[in-house]
Amino acid sequence: MKLLRHFFTAIIIFSCTGTSFSQKIKPKKVKETMQRVADWQIEHFDGLYSDHKKPHHPLDWTNGALYVGMVKWAAMADNDSYFEWLKKIGEENAWQLYRRKYHADDHTVGQMYIELYRKYKDEKMIAPTKEQFNFLMYHPSQSILNWATPYHQDRWNWCDALFMSPPVWAKLYKITGEKKYLDFMLSEFKASTDFLFDKEESLYYRDERYFDKLDNGTKVFWSRGNGWVFAGLVNIMNELDPQSEAYAYFLDIYKKMAEKLIAIQTSEGHWAMSLLGQEFYPTPETSGSSFYVYGLAWGINNGILDKKTYEPAVKKGWNAMVSYVTKDGMLGYVQPIGAAPGKAWPDKTEVYGTGAFLSAGSEVYKLYGGE
Repeated sequence: MKLLRHFFTAIIIFSCTGTSFSQKIKPKKVKETMQRVADWQIEHFDGLYSDHKKPHHPLDWTNGALYVGMVKWAAMADNDSYFEWLKKIGEENAWQLYRRKYHADDHTVGQMYIELYRKYKDEKMIAPTKEQFNFLMYHPSQSILNWATPYHQDRWNWCDALFMSPPVWAKLYKITGEKKYLDFMLSEFKASTDFLFDKEESLYYRDERYFDKLDNGTKVFWSRGNGWVFAGLVNIMNELDPQSEAYAYFLDIYKKMAEKLIAIQTSEGHWAMSLLGQEFYPTPETSGSSFYVYGLAWGINNGILDKKTYEPAVKKGWNAMVSYVTKDGMLGYVQPIGAAPGKAWPDKTEVYGTGAFLSAGSEVYKLYGGE
């Protein structure tokens, strides 16, 4: 009876999307949808569409993840208004990172600052980030990666962190040419991967608390958590020489994850909130799924993934994500802030989901002929 109920739930979700998953993707339509989503999010920047009680701080990781995608959209847009919106946020916050010096979440906004520096060439946009990261290099955290040990989140002991902080280090390396940034990041990333990566499943545990936990008999691999990692790998590799040893290290993880991801994509096009538990989590979830679409499309665009093998997953995934965008431009089915598989609703969203969607669109647009 329980299995039958899950089956009918999945059928209802599929029938309500209104999208054919074989539908041809046109770059003009991709761009129009991205603009609609970006405009809706800016208009509702302080909106409360999830479980939080007040707007996120502009420098919070939630918004930092939005900016990562918004910068990609800004580079595609027909005018600089989106860049100007982002620049105003930086100016109003004196180009500072958020409160916690060591915590990866509070580094996320640095990705946006560096992209704005690349456009405007204004050193003040990145000066505070460089100063703080120099401090971290010369005063590295001595904490261990085990969960709930003293100051444990001063290092990257949860998989979300691999999206938040490492790309900032990689970007600093690229714009300064100073290898110290890359060396520090690579050392810490390897430590985190050795700790959190399940070699049998080619997926990351969210943190130590999930190593031995089962959910309906399956290992617990959180969709958005692995989405953070997969997108983070792409954002790191974008800054590295493809012939370098560092690039090869990240590429190896990326390829293993990509192969796993297309094997576990749902027939509806999204990925289950518990990646190995599709039967128990039939509800769509768009933040993790958008990151997978982003990463897979990037791999095809860069000649890393075989198009014949991987493009169907991108096509099905993107069409699914678009089907959960309202006429006004709100991306639905974004799981609220959490650390594990949970619930999502068509009328709930979050800024980081928008960021993931815009990242996905930026690569889907290229894949289907956009320039």
